[in-house]
Amino acid sequence: MSILVSKQGRALQGDILVPGDKSISHRALMLGGLAIGETTIEGLLEGEDVLATAQAMRQMGARVMPPAQPGGQWRIVGCGVGGLSEPDGVLDMGNSGTAARLLMGVLAAHPFTSFLSGDRSLNSRPMARIITPLGQMGAGFVTRSKGRMPLCVQGTDQLIPISYELPVASAQVKSAILFAGMNTQGETTVIEPLATRDHSERMLNHFGAQVATSILDNGARSITITGYPELEARHVIVPGDISSAAFPIVAGLIVPGSEISTRGVGVNPLRTGLIDCLVEMGGDLSLDNRRDQAGEPVADLVIRGSTLSGIEVPPERAPSMIDEYPILCVAAACAQGSTRMNGIGELRVKECDRLAAMVRGLKAAGVELEEGEDWLLVHGTGSPPKGGMTMDVELDHRIAMSFLVLGMASDEPVTVDDGSPIATSFPGFEALFNGLGADISG
Repeated sequence: MSILVSKQGRALQGDILVPGDKSISHRALMLGGLAIGETTIEGLLEGEDVLATAQAMRQMGARVMPPAQPGGQWRIVGCGVGGLSEPDGVLDMGNSGTAARLLMGVLAAHPFTSFLSGDRSLNSRPMARIITPLGQMGAGFVTRSKGRMPLCVQGTDQLIPISYELPVASAQVKSAILFAGMNTQGETTVIEPLATRDHSERMLNHFGAQVATSILDNGARSITITGYPELEARHVIVPGDISSAAFPIVAGLIVPGSEISTRGVGVNPLRTGLIDCLVEMGGDLSLDNRRDQAGEPVADLVIRGSTLSGIEVPPERAPSMIDEYPILCVAAACAQGSTRMNGIGELRVKECDRLAAMVRGLKAAGVELEEGEDWLLVHGTGSPPKGGMTMDVELDHRIAMSFLVLGMASDEPVTVDDGSPIATSFPGFEALFNGLGADISG
């Protein structure tokens, strides 16, 4: 365990780079391992979650070669679609639900048996929503009670194409089905009532797969992949992760006198719900030098200290910012007036019950709020919260980072009981913030 204490420092100033996008990094490694030839990746997130994906692809026969120096270019020699080998041992996914769920789609379409496990947090999370559609396609699964890991995937190269409507908006479920559909004859379709992040579709197209997206009469999105593509090795530039940038963005807004710029951040419109919220709250936040990198929109962000006001966040915004609600709660706690977040029940099945964790921590910090099964109402006073508490983060990296940001603005220091999970998505978090002027100590 690594206890960290965050307290008010000076105004945050500086020009930073945030780690590479975690979602895109996972997908680049997986598709590189399924392509023909050598894929090169710049900006790969070298956090524990992504390194677990790299190791899993190695165990299944892909050659995954890290750079000589951290931050350099990764190289992957793939095995082709359907060409992975049966792993000798258990695939350890660590804390990464994205890695586990997307790999289940890949493994379902290979004719061998494999075993997936993870840490205590991951092994408590539900996998039934992935198992149901992949089971309809013909894969077999053996799990612990309630569909939990460790689990066994009994794959086959004779999957049946399906058309599957997502009961819950989930880019992970969608991606698992599309990845399984690559090694399935015919067309496999996913219908999503609410649009979720489309990194898989963009990257599949970048590697040469045939993926078509259309809007149905009822407004739902239909995504169809044609089986047996010849994926070709590509060069991938991973943008900065908007979910990681969320922490310096909110910190820059709530710490008076701050001005931070962060370059090369991914601004995929299906990921920028937090930015929409913060601008509506009155945040001084600009997106400059917009451009495309390997099919993904990218921009440079400039953030300045601001006076925020409470807003109502509609439920349809949840898929575009589901990982950012914990840090939005911190912004809401420092805003003037009430912020209501609707349709956020998905937070209850993340690394921990993030909704319950934020409620518990904010109350301990002196913030007034109300909670429902899938909504949260935070009553801000326009002044910094009291703070002065220790937060049990339950092995959740985003909960840990959110409360460290809260400590930068609160009257009294905020302590998190274990900062080590932060390395799963944001290695170097403490050093980066202290370089900006924060005061985080071990």
